[in-house]
Amino acid sequence: MNTDKIENNIRNIPDFPKKGIQFKDITTLLQNAEVFQEVIDQFTQYFEDKNIHKVVGIESRGFIFAAPLALRLNAGLVLVRKPGKLPSQTLNEEYALEYGSDAVEIHTDAINPGENILIIDDLLATGGTAKATGALVNKLKGNIIGYAFLMELMELKGRNVVNDPSIFSLITL
Repeated sequence: MNTDKIENNIRNIPDFPKKGIQFKDITTLLQNAEVFQEVIDQFTQYFEDKNIHKVVGIESRGFIFAAPLALRLNAGLVLVRKPGKLPSQTLNEEYALEYGSDAVEIHTDAINPGENILIIDDLLATGGTAKATGALVNKLKGNIIGYAFLMELMELKGRNVVNDPSIFSLITL
């Protein structure tokens, strides 16, 4: 399958959640079992020989791709969530937004030092969440093997913010 089929199954919603934003709705892709399977197959093919120990999914749409990919890679699944959502002891990392800041958290026992880590989310836009997630993995002494995204919005230059050569995006927009 080429990436056009994946891109054609992502719906654009203008002015959501606010005016001027062109929201990339992946629910239409997820409803198409063949295309969803192809996405997971492509991620698997790219990372299957990289000895991944844990797949870190970023809240919330990253979870959708992280869970089946972790199973395919015979790896554990780690969740990175917004503050206050994880029940045990956590590490917190703040990141800047256009107006203000936000944060993500990870359980302190989620990653063992030296484990090979894949970080995944649906979208790389400005890069703040992915960079903060990488910082959490680094605090736990995980070895980041790569970052994976279903899609990357090139004009927002999130790749420059994450500043890691191991970014893999299935489609670029």
